[in-house]
Amino acid sequence: MATSDASQLMGGERSLRPDQCGQACDHRCSATSHRKACLFYCNKCCAKCLCVPSGTYGHKEECPCYNNWKTHKGTPKCP
Repeated sequence: MATSDASQLMGGERSLRPDQCGQACDHRCSATSHRKACLFYCNKCCAKCLCVPSGTYGHKEECPCYNNWKTHKGTPKCP
C-alpha cells in the first residue's frame, strides 16, 4: 500500500469501514518496536471507533473516540 493510499484510510470519527481497520492499523503501527501489541489495540479501537489517527504517532485529536478510550488505570487504550 502506498503512503497516499494509507492516508486516505485515516481521518475523522467513523470515517472507516470495519474492513479498512487492518490496513489503517498496519500503517499506524509500522514504526513501533511493539508491533504485535500495537496492532491488537489499534484494531480493537478501530472496530469500536471506525477511525485511526493519521501517521504513526500522535494526531489522536482527529478521532475523539479513539483518543478518549482509557484503560481502568486511566491511561490511553489506543495507540
